[in-house]
Amino acid sequence: MVAEEPGGSPLSIGELAHRAGVTVKTVRHYSDQGLLPDAGRSAGGHRRYDPEALDRLRRIRDLRAFGMPLPDVAEALAGGSLERALAGRLAAVGGQLTALRWQEAALRALTEASADQRPALLRLLGGLPLPPTGDGAVRFWRRQLPRALPSALRDAVVDAAVPVPPADPEPAQVVGYARLHALTTAGTGGLAERCRRVRRAPAALAGDSDPVALYRGLAEAYALAAAALAAGRPPGPGDALDSFVAAHARAYRRRDSPAFRAGLRAVSAAGEDPRMRAYWRYVDEVTAGGGPTMGAAHDWLVGALGRDG
Repeated sequence: MVAEEPGGSPLSIGELAHRAGVTVKTVRHYSDQGLLPDAGRSAGGHRRYDPEALDRLRRIRDLRAFGMPLPDVAEALAGGSLERALAGRLAAVGGQLTALRWQEAALRALTEASADQRPALLRLLGGLPLPPTGDGAVRFWRRQLPRALPSALRDAVVDAAVPVPPADPEPAQVVGYARLHALTTAGTGGLAERCRRVRRAPAALAGDSDPVALYRGLAEAYALAAAALAAGRPPGPGDALDSFVAAHARAYRRRDSPAFRAGLRAVSAAGEDPRMRAYWRYVDEVTAGGGPTMGAAHDWLVGALGRDG
């Protein structure tokens, strides 16, 4: 038998459960999981618990009320950081809420679609993980970008090109992201084809190029073009276009000249890729007009180059 402790008499499993407001089955489960050690057994073989077990059981009950997994509860009880455990659970709940918001928006898109559109839309949305991670688009861009790019520059291009999934999307944003996901996971993208077309470029852009110089220069040109777009300025000559041309001139080891600009103009016209245009259209749908995208900046610069001749 278990002797009485100075702090009070040992509690039966029923008494412990009653005082904590839980069921006997719950207490037995926590005991079996090692979260609530018993102090021994009665002469009849029934579990007995020290009075201190009541506070421990209440702590377990309170943490479990927030859905905290048992391993995290055990870590907190063993002296781990309660703050870290709560923060982890908060992050998990936030992720669940985001997934539910995406599901809700997807269901709204389906219910608002016409009967003849619904089957195709269901297939499109059914192929999208909810919430999306953007991993497919990231892999798409990493396949297309030159291997010679330093990792920091490659990451910067990917970050600028891949939209962050909104936490609380509208139905149109879910559809846009589903289209983006389908496009980027279907196979090779348009940048590879664009590079092949550049190899067949006019003499002004013939030869090998320096992709590091190109992408570093394009980052500045796109930033200037995005500012022009935000200000409502139409495509035309100026610092943004000069920066765009200079990036290509450095990459191809040429001087900026009318002949070089004419060659770049021809390459830009030949490099139009329907898949990339679709990519940026879907990005616009996802971002819902949240600011000029890299694709919009590129189009502005190509338009400015076309007006420069």
